[in-house]
Amino acid sequence: VEACADMVRKWNPQPTPRWVTCIPSLRHTGLVFHFARRLAVALNLEFRPVLEKTEARPEQKGMANSDHQAWNVDGAFAVRGGVLPTAVLLIDDMVDSRWTFTVAAWLLRSHGSGEVFPVALASSGVAW
Repeated sequence: VEACADMVRKWNPQPTPRWVTCIPSLRHTGLVFHFARRLAVALNLEFRPVLEKTEARPEQKGMANSDHQAWNVDGAFAVRGGVLPTAVLLIDDMVDSRWTFTVAAWLLRSHGSGEVFPVALASSGVAW
């Protein structure tokens, strides 16, 4: 957590994020949630878990191509309120296709958030 907080401080995204949220998981329900909450504390930001997973879907890395990945994540998330109109850090554990971040950021922005800065803890190693 402290290494990630240090990375965000050095990165210094502008406008400065005022809150943190995360990509929810039905497979590992507490993993990203607890990390994002601890990161928010380390950065002295508010934590709001405003995204929810609407249904279980296969992992993105198992999809055949980008079109399948996009269809796989479409409709998989919803906003359940509490979006702040300021910049936000969006945390996920692993980035595979980037479609999850794309859809989640669109949902946050369409519900009134400011700029969305995605932060993944690891990459699947898939070439982009």
